[in-house]
Amino acid sequence: MEKEYFEDYKIGEKFVTPARTITEADIVLFSAFSGDWHPIHTDSEYAKKTVFAERIAHGLLGLVVGSGLAFRLGSQGVLPKNFIAFYGMDNVRLTFPIKIGDTVHLEIEVIDLILKKEKKGIVHFRSKLINQRGEVVNVHESKILVASRFNDKEIRE
Repeated sequence: MEKEYFEDYKIGEKFVTPARTITEADIVLFSAFSGDWHPIHTDSEYAKKTVFAERIAHGLLGLVVGSGLAFRLGSQGVLPKNFIAFYGMDNVRLTFPIKIGDTVHLEIEVIDLILKKEKKGIVHFRSKLINQRGEVVNVHESKILVASRFNDKEIRE
């Protein structure tokens, strides 16, 4: 169902994004853009001596990729036609390394709906980024500000 307004969401509603493979180019470009050239991401010889035994993607790269995957769902998923703004992110956990060649997708669930004044509402999501082996590589909660058909006062009357 196409999402237009705050009221079009239901607590417990779930979405699954398309998948995307993380490449070496992703890591190099993210390093260049962010300025984070830590050798765990960019130096094969250094990475071999770590607990991961190979280079891994930046944790924040995983969050950014997950966000992009969510938006690929468009108004059939988490981005309604009357999207106003990204409202915030909480409870971020980087639970497993993302390796070069991993294919990830995002599983999203609506966990709360908060009606605000002035015809706005907050949609609160819990998301899990999962690799091709079924390992959850990161989890987080995020919120978006969305237009509502109703004012808070109109709902209570």
